[in-house]
Amino acid sequence: MKNRGFSGRPIGRREALGMIAAGTTLAPSLAEAFVSAPYFATQETMGALPPVAARLPDVPRVIDLAAMGRTPGQCGGTLRMVIGGQRDVRYMPILGYARLLAYTPELELVPDLLRDWEVEGDRIFTLHLRPGHRWSDGHPFTAEDFRYCWEDVIGHPDLGGMPPEMLLDGRGPSFEILDDVTVRYSWHAPLPEFPARLAEPVPLRLFLPAHYLKAFHARYTPMPRLEQLAKHWRVDDWSSLHQKVSRSSRPENPDLPTLEPWRPRTSPPSEQFVFERNAYFHRVDSAGVQLPYIDRFELDVSSYDILPAKVATGESDLQATGLEFSDYTLVKEAEARFPIKVALWTRSQGSRVALMPNLNCLDPVWNALWRDVTVRRALSLAIDRDEINQVLFFGLATPSQNTILPESVLYQPHYASAWANHDPDQANALLDRTLLGLRHRDGFRRMPDGKMAGLMIETAGESSLQTDVLEMIRDHFRAVGLAVWTRNSQRELFRSRALAGMTVMSVWNGLDNALPTPEMPPYELAPTAEDQLNWPRWGAHYVSQGRQGIAPDMPEALMLLRLLDRWRGSTSQDERTEIWHQMLALHADQVFSIGTINAVPQPVVRSARLRNLPETGLIGYVPTSILGVYMPDTFWLDDTDGKEG
Repeated sequence: MKNRGFSGRPIGRREALGMIAAGTTLAPSLAEAFVSAPYFATQETMGALPPVAARLPDVPRVIDLAAMGRTPGQCGGTLRMVIGGQRDVRYMPILGYARLLAYTPELELVPDLLRDWEVEGDRIFTLHLRPGHRWSDGHPFTAEDFRYCWEDVIGHPDLGGMPPEMLLDGRGPSFEILDDVTVRYSWHAPLPEFPARLAEPVPLRLFLPAHYLKAFHARYTPMPRLEQLAKHWRVDDWSSLHQKVSRSSRPENPDLPTLEPWRPRTSPPSEQFVFERNAYFHRVDSAGVQLPYIDRFELDVSSYDILPAKVATGESDLQATGLEFSDYTLVKEAEARFPIKVALWTRSQGSRVALMPNLNCLDPVWNALWRDVTVRRALSLAIDRDEINQVLFFGLATPSQNTILPESVLYQPHYASAWANHDPDQANALLDRTLLGLRHRDGFRRMPDGKMAGLMIETAGESSLQTDVLEMIRDHFRAVGLAVWTRNSQRELFRSRALAGMTVMSVWNGLDNALPTPEMPPYELAPTAEDQLNWPRWGAHYVSQGRQGIAPDMPEALMLLRLLDRWRGSTSQDERTEIWHQMLALHADQVFSIGTINAVPQPVVRSARLRNLPETGLIGYVPTSILGVYMPDTFWLDDTDGKEG
């Protein structure tokens, strides 16, 4: 049977979907272009759910699988995952990756929840929603959800205030509702980072399900009722109640409406968390089948210690978290016994393990030493990165400084190689010119007070890989006259010690985002956050607007902040590209952190029946949202025996 277009002429399903993909508003006559999942057949028959065309936006997002090198799938099935603890339910909205704007695998920004968007001078952003889009409970998703977030949450003194990411020169934007599906944010000056903030794994929060949350807000619900609800949810007051029930980044409230492909159905505590397909999800494939293909996710709670063993016994159908390269042999050998497939992807961190000299440490001698770039360069030259790569990664990773990867359009080889070749002779010569002086007969240098020169390197005690790398670095540093001791502590204590200036050097991951484009903000390259272990007190000063921490007093750090301010005020891609390169070059020259290896292989395990998961890819938090940019809603389970693929 044919659909009829707006002119009355008969059109086929392919043409109907082409019209929708091009932005044509859905007419009732195009309803047959869409196919619902069998999962909802009973609910549709009984009238508990409307037909699929009434559940989709008037202009759904059409996913061209052929253009992505993938195949159309079949709906159905359950995917099992193993998580290391209940808090890891946070991975589901990261994997689902439904955002106002989203990155493609090529890291291009495209409208997702939005139908379209307009930018004027990088300061006025007009967002067009998809008409007819609905929350997972069937309630319309409209400008009212943005108004509620703006006026009743951001604008309420008890609910958090303006997000720092929305402040420019201490001022937030103006907000306008143009119609039911159009909103606008306007700043007094350019804020080019705004679009990228909307596409992050945990995006800038601009909207909330107003129809649901008003029942938990003091402006809409009497206080006696809120007190009852607060008691039920085991919180102290209504603002804590609102925060708890509205938390979408950790989906533990099954009643909270969502726009993600899967909605939570389990409340904590539980040994298993179930997520089921969202009947109102806004994407369809090229044949008009509503996504996602997979009906359910089951997240089984385990512990990080035994998670790899569970994966190796076939208890996971999709596992991209909780595994290290050291687990690869275990899970690869399991392919012969269980219907799983194991691939190696590439981690998108700037360095898998990086040393962080604390430029804000309270020890006056080490503070003076770290301010001398000669010391930082010498320690970098002392590290044998090839040995680390061969011993721990069989030569499959890349020796490198803590910098961006070749897959980034901003990459230049000297960013990775600067002060990164193993040259203990040059390292010794450089250290001879510093306060550490010459080596003594015992082979160790002396501090200015005459004590043996040694480094206490602190860790959060969570990674055996960090321990293994430090064991090798201990020998590398001994060869240039420095003793190394290590101290392990719990993560919270570890971070608080760094922020207090009590750590001299720590070990952590390198850059979270080693795949930047010029349009992504370069905050990681400047002292802007208190969890940046190489300058935490400067970062705290920035994020608190001077209320905490200490102001930077190092010329190179001040230069990075000036460059960041220039980027934030930039209005062209060329200017943003130039600023990125200046900041990357400054990092390469100054060695603010000391990288070891990057492009580390990451095991990704899947069911042998799972289709459309690429064989290789880049995996990390920002910007790939773990697997999010590869669109898990397009993954599907094949009914064949799984011996192929």
